[in-house]
Amino acid sequence: MNIYELIAIALYLLLMILIGIYSYRKSNNNSEDFLIGGRKMGAAVTALSAGAADMSGWLLMGLPGAMYLSGISASWIAIGLTTGAYINYILIAPRIRVYTEVAKNSITLPVFFENRFHDKTHLLKIVSSILILVFFTLYTSAGMVSGGRLFESAFQMSYMTGLLTTTSVVVLYTFLGGFLAVSLTDFIQGTIMVIALLIVPLVIVFSLGGFENTFTIIRDKNPDYLDLFKGTTTVSILSLLAWGFGYCGQPHILVRFMAIEKVKDLTKARRIGIGWMILTVGGALMVGLMGIAYLKQFHPDTMISYDSNKEKAETIFILMARLLFHPLIGGFLLSAILAAVMSTISSQLLVTSSAMTEDIYKAFLNKKASPKNLLLVSRLSVLIVAVVALLLSLSPKETILNLVGNAWAGFGAAFGPLVVLSLLWRRTTAAGGLAGMIVGAITVLVWVYIPHDYKEWYEIIPGFFLSFITIIVVSLLTKPVAKQVRDEYDSVKEMLNK
Repeated sequence: MNIYELIAIALYLLLMILIGIYSYRKSNNNSEDFLIGGRKMGAAVTALSAGAADMSGWLLMGLPGAMYLSGISASWIAIGLTTGAYINYILIAPRIRVYTEVAKNSITLPVFFENRFHDKTHLLKIVSSILILVFFTLYTSAGMVSGGRLFESAFQMSYMTGLLTTTSVVVLYTFLGGFLAVSLTDFIQGTIMVIALLIVPLVIVFSLGGFENTFTIIRDKNPDYLDLFKGTTTVSILSLLAWGFGYCGQPHILVRFMAIEKVKDLTKARRIGIGWMILTVGGALMVGLMGIAYLKQFHPDTMISYDSNKEKAETIFILMARLLFHPLIGGFLLSAILAAVMSTISSQLLVTSSAMTEDIYKAFLNKKASPKNLLLVSRLSVLIVAVVALLLSLSPKETILNLVGNAWAGFGAAFGPLVVLSLLWRRTTAAGGLAGMIVGAITVLVWVYIPHDYKEWYEIIPGFFLSFITIIVVSLLTKPVAKQVRDEYDSVKEMLNK
């Protein structure tokens, strides 16, 4: 390992820990402060925190790798994600911010489902909490794998060393500072990510003598790399676009909207967030595409090894950072991968902790728990989930993009339709929501793990639409919601129209 890279990474990790210590002093009162920051987040922090929590290690590893291997046809996923994020800001963000406060100040998604429908059976909360524990543990594991592979590829350390280093730091600042630490570190991490993803492709283009020459080299390597439709099918395009459906069901993103101080700040947050997303996702795609030209021009032998290895292609950003820059700057750029990894892991740990604390412990084990007791349980939950996810990360068998894709689809199909309909359709019932949630989750699991002839279709497509249809049909077949529930829905609608 180069000493300059080590210094840059060490400074980054130290900064994350210091933020955790600072946040500890601000989030040491109760579980609401720890889990949702007291609903006091500003627009910029909300936007970059939501974006950084969303874009895990796959942004700087999985996505550039896919672009390197396939060319611009891999950008369909970016189109789908950006569109989905924008719609999420417009339709979901303001409504869930207002409705969670009206619904007895709900600070987690499972509690919101229960309060929204006045579900006295607690089944909505139990099932959604279980799904969060299952899918987020898998999702967190995917992030830890990214951290392990970063240290393995960039610093020639063992995968285990990288895994333990990444996990230890992110668990420490999440354990100490809760939501405030996660949001502040996300803000810094989001800034690092956008800088890194703008610098690398621009330097590549400059090294190759401009965009025209860069694209000429890519075209000479393979003209199909510059064709948006080559190497794709209608099914694969629809599957990549369908990633956008997942946004409305991601608890770690929705909680950012719930935590913003003022609803009107969401407009500013949307502009910042979508602008940030266009730059980072576009930059990640360009790293993969421009990397083709750079390696062909200056390192053809290296290109051969990258062309033949899917997992190795996921390290193209790491390779570019080391080839193009002084090790100190390269270390800063490599910290962007850690930033992407840690921001997502910390968000997932926090949401999973909230499910264990508010939705299971407080609801069923100790209903009269004191604020300090809940705060302690929240912190212990972070540790428990981290240990389980770490164990699952010891022997990864899939690419980062596949690991993330499965968890993303699970949340998108299980929670997405219910979130949309609970906010936009007053007739939605608790029975409909429960049935749809179960159908969506089971469909994704069956689609992924049971052999069949339709694997080309991304599992979120059948999962989301079957869940959506199930909620509507079961809601229409069951007793309409009570007058109190209808009145709360109408009051939210009136507040949003003001």
